[in-house]
Amino acid sequence: MQGASISRWTMSYFAAALVFLLAGQALLAVGFGYPVKPVEAPETLVIVHLLAVGWLGLLFCGALLQFVPVLVSKPLHAPHLALHALVLLIGGLLLLCCGFIHLAGYVEGGLVLLPIGGLLLATGFTLIAVMIGGTVLQARPVALSARFVGLGLISLLATAGLGLAFALELSGLTDTGWLHALIPGGLSLHAYFGLIGWMSASAFGVSYRLMTMFLLSPEAERTTSRTALALLAAGIAAAAAILLSLALGRETSVAVHLPLGLAAAAALLFGYDVLTIYRTRKRKSLELNTIMSAGAVAALMLSVLLYLTLVLTGRLQDDIGTLVYLVGFGWLSLLGLGQLYKIVAFMTWLEYYGPVLGRRPVPRVQDLVNERRASGWFYLYAAMVAVAVAFLLAGIAFPVQVAALGQAIAAAGLMVELARTRHLCYVSTEPADSKVRRHPPLFLPNPVERS
Repeated sequence: MQGASISRWTMSYFAAALVFLLAGQALLAVGFGYPVKPVEAPETLVIVHLLAVGWLGLLFCGALLQFVPVLVSKPLHAPHLALHALVLLIGGLLLLCCGFIHLAGYVEGGLVLLPIGGLLLATGFTLIAVMIGGTVLQARPVALSARFVGLGLISLLATAGLGLAFALELSGLTDTGWLHALIPGGLSLHAYFGLIGWMSASAFGVSYRLMTMFLLSPEAERTTSRTALALLAAGIAAAAAILLSLALGRETSVAVHLPLGLAAAAALLFGYDVLTIYRTRKRKSLELNTIMSAGAVAALMLSVLLYLTLVLTGRLQDDIGTLVYLVGFGWLSLLGLGQLYKIVAFMTWLEYYGPVLGRRPVPRVQDLVNERRASGWFYLYAAMVAVAVAFLLAGIAFPVQVAALGQAIAAAGLMVELARTRHLCYVSTEPADSKVRRHPPLFLPNPVERS
């Protein structure tokens, strides 16, 4: 199958993402930002960007670099840009967080780091868009799952552009009227483009393909799937229109609910499609990654329910942090961890056993993991997310910090399991080929591979 090759730097993206996940959760646990401090506090912005850009952003970039070629059956476009993008993204994020720390009053002279970090991030994400977008455009016609990814890339560029604009405004290096008008209303749109337009749209598209593949379900472009894509596109267009209105200084207090409402409707259709995929599957026994994916979709449905409840009770503005927490940790992070567990095993199998496939017996991908050991960490993580959301709704901060610590412990346990998978701890490790080492490198490219 064309495209079933290893993306050279994907494992490095995953390793960096997991480090940022632990860092963000550790800061939550010690009360550095939200919920101890307000949502808009600079300390909270540090945590938000460590998790949104460092964890989820790098995770999604790495996964798309590996699986978009599989989605469209084409080789990755400009693969040499992957390392450049990774360096730019990590460097930009660290500089941006240093700028936020200056805003919090911990250091002096760091405001200039905000636009520099924002520029590096925007450049890094542009390189990602060039690689992934160029890969998608090689295929004609573009499959439905790839169209979701393409929509996500448009939102990614909007997110990066807005982030750079906000960094310039907060640094005080510019004095532009339309930038003044974007804050604070534009911040919610920045989050919308990132969490919903970029990450959720991409997650929808990849999930349609991976769940069908892993569950051996019939492949079909359903009307509900196409409608979900149209609703997401309409929501992104509505968000862009609101952003333009804000820049022109016009009132948008009623219209801001339109993008969220359209996204909620798309999420419900996606949930229905996932249920259909599970019901029509030929593989009756569920692997751990598919169970966790189902849990993530359930968290997405709970997010829609919570959103509707907050709107009807008039508490959306007060509890928006809780909603973002559920979307970020319940939906996106649980889905990401679940699929990461499978992707790492798949890539390790492909890297180590691919060269000798057909020449000697090789284990299954599933043999490279120990689901009994990993399941406890997954269930602990999911339980801690539920505890945190419950206490956030109750307005009690300290149990949320304890739950964040539990999430960090669970994530660390899963990191150990991923490392054991990479080191082939659960299978025989006889040399698969004279060119391959005893086990694949933990997170760097194999030196025998070409760029």
